[in-house]
Amino acid sequence: MLRHEFQPGRLVTGGFLTGAAVIYAGDAGGAWDTPWFVMIPVVVGGLCLAGAVGALTGVVRRRRDRTDGTA
Repeated sequence: MLRHEFQPGRLVTGGFLTGAAVIYAGDAGGAWDTPWFVMIPVVVGGLCLAGAVGALTGVVRRRRDRTDGTA
């Protein structure tokens, strides 16, 4: 039994922020050179995508709950 419900928006957010951390770690370790402005689209894009996924998840769950209640 799950202790909490699955939230895919948070999974997407975690993935993008982990990716940003890996990019910065590679830059700090000297593996590559990353300009600071590269992170803005990565983080903002990840947050926007996570918001869209969260909204879609809410719509799907409301629709599923509505159909389960009448059946």
